[in-house]
Order: sequence, then structure tokens, then C-alpha cells
Amino acid sequence: MTQQRPSQFERGTDGPKVIVAGVDGSPSSLRAVAYASGLARRQNALLAVVYIQPVMSMGVALGVPVVGTTEEIPEGLVTEIRAAIERVRDLWDVRWEFHTFPGDPYGGLVTAADDLKADAVVVGASESAGHRLAGSVAVRLVKAGRWPVTVVP
Repeated sequence: MTQQRPSQFERGTDGPKVIVAGVDGSPSSLRAVAYASGLARRQNALLAVVYIQPVMSMGVALGVPVVGTTEEIPEGLVTEIRAAIERVRDLWDVRWEFHTFPGDPYGGLVTAADDLKADAVVVGASESAGHRLAGSVAVRLVKAGRWPVTVVP
């Protein structure tokens, strides 16, 4: 008969260290960032807010990646996120970073989560009817099975 050692609880060593939250400016993605910030605060994890910079399909067809939007979009999101964090700064302190990756939303989030060594990914539910054809980013991330994925409505 083998003797079991009593389990020891190690305070503060479990849980995610990096939480990636995808943001595109939609209401559901902003709710996902809010949810992820609460999770990061409770887990004392780094919140990595990620915006995927779309690549123009024409440039892709020609084999040359061409950024299809300006830097104003990510800067606007950074400003909005900073303002939201400043409003709650007295309630809790969240360590966070903002990253921009080029590509399609799914591929960009996969790259971001891998590069940032994410322990969890949080995204908003798709608000587009077009996801029925290609599948929503959230569903594709869950099916990838590489990280725990939380989908925020």
C-alpha cells in the first residue's frame, strides 16, 4: 500500500500569468477586455490586449502584405482602454500591455497568444452574420485547443 503525502497549497503560484484579450473596437470585444482585466487582477496576471491589424486582401493576392488601415485605429483603441483603466485605477491595479499584430483575426490571435506565451485567451462573441460561413474567431480558437478560451457575450 502506497502512502499518499498530504497535498500542500502554494499561495499565489497557480493560475494564468499572461491573459490575452482580443479587441477590435466592437462592444463585445470591449466587454471581453473588461472581463479579462478582472481576471488578470484576481490572478495577478499580465493582461495583454491585442488588436489584429487587418491586411488588405489585394496586397495578399499580390503576395505583398499591405496594411489596410492606419495607425489611428489601434491608437484610438489604446486611448479608450487607457481611459477605462484610469477610471478604475483607484479600485484595482491591472498590469497591462497593448500589442498590434498583422493578419486575419484568427491567425493574428494565434500568433499573439504563442508569441506572448499566453496561459488564457479571452475574446468577445462574434457580432457578424458572416461568421456562419467561415466560423467565428472564438469557435476556431476553442477548436484549436491550445489555451483555455473564454468567450464573452
